[in-house]
Amino acid sequence: MPSLPDMNTPGVAELARREAEAHPAHPTVPQPDAGQEAFFETLLRIGDSTLILGHRVSEWCGHSPALEEDIALANVALDLIGQTQLWLGLAAEVEGQGRSADELAYLRDAWDFRNLLIVERPNGDFGHTLMRQFLFDAYHHELLKGLAASSDPRVAEIAAKAGKEVAYHLERSSDLVVRLGDGTEESHNRMQQALDDLWPYTGEMFLGDDKDAEVAARAVAPDPASLRAGWDAALRHVLTEANLQIPDSEFAHKGGKQGIHTEALGYILAEMQFLQRAYPGASW
Repeated sequence: MPSLPDMNTPGVAELARREAEAHPAHPTVPQPDAGQEAFFETLLRIGDSTLILGHRVSEWCGHSPALEEDIALANVALDLIGQTQLWLGLAAEVEGQGRSADELAYLRDAWDFRNLLIVERPNGDFGHTLMRQFLFDAYHHELLKGLAASSDPRVAEIAAKAGKEVAYHLERSSDLVVRLGDGTEESHNRMQQALDDLWPYTGEMFLGDDKDAEVAARAVAPDPASLRAGWDAALRHVLTEANLQIPDSEFAHKGGKQGIHTEALGYILAEMQFLQRAYPGASW
C-alpha cells in the first residue's frame, strides 16, 4: 500500500495553493482594507432606512382607509423588508464577524442604527404617511440608480432588483400625492401640512460625511449630494401638478446616519425587537 504524500513536498503544496485560489471559501467577500468600515456603514444606512420605513408602513395593515390601500401598503412594506434582507445580509458578510441580517436587525440598540430620520417619523394621518413615502421614494429611486452602477457587483445586483420595486413605489406615491393635493380643500390642506412638517427631514438625504466620501471615491456608492438634482426634478413635477408649495427652507435635521435619533426610533425597536429580546435565538 503506497504511503500518504508528504504534505511538505513542493508538488503537494503547489496543488493546495492552486486549489485554494480556484475555490476560495468566500469568493465574494472583499479583503479587509481601509474602506471596509465605510462600506459596512453605507450598507447599514441603506438597509436600516428600508427596515424602519418598512416597519412604519406595516403599521397601517388593517387600519387603512380603503381595502385596496391596505393591501398596497402591506405590499410596499414587504418590498422594503425584502430589500432590507439583502442589504443587511451583505453588510453582515462585509463585516465578517459572523452576524446575520436578522441579528443586525433585531439585536442592535438605537444608537447603532444608521437610518435616515425621516423614516422613523410617526405615521400621522394617511396623507402624512403618503407624503413621507413620496419624499423617500423619490430619493430612494435616485439612490438605487446610482448604486446600480456600483463598482461592487453585489451592490449593483441588489440595486437593480430593488430598483424595479421602488419605481412602482414612486409611481404609486406620486399618483396619490397628486390626487390628494389636487383634491378637496381638506385633502389639499392635509397634504400641504404634511409636506411642511416633513420638509426639514429631507435635507439629511443629501448630506455626506467622510464615510460617504470614501465609498464614493471607490465608486461603490454615489455621493449623496449628486442625488439632489434628480430628486428636485421629481418633486417639482409632482408637487406642481398637486398644487402644493415646496417650503422655502434649507434647514435640515440630521444625525440619523451617525446614530443620533429621535425618541420615535426607540418605540419602534421596542416593538420590532421584542421577540428576539425576550426569547434570544428563538426560531420558527
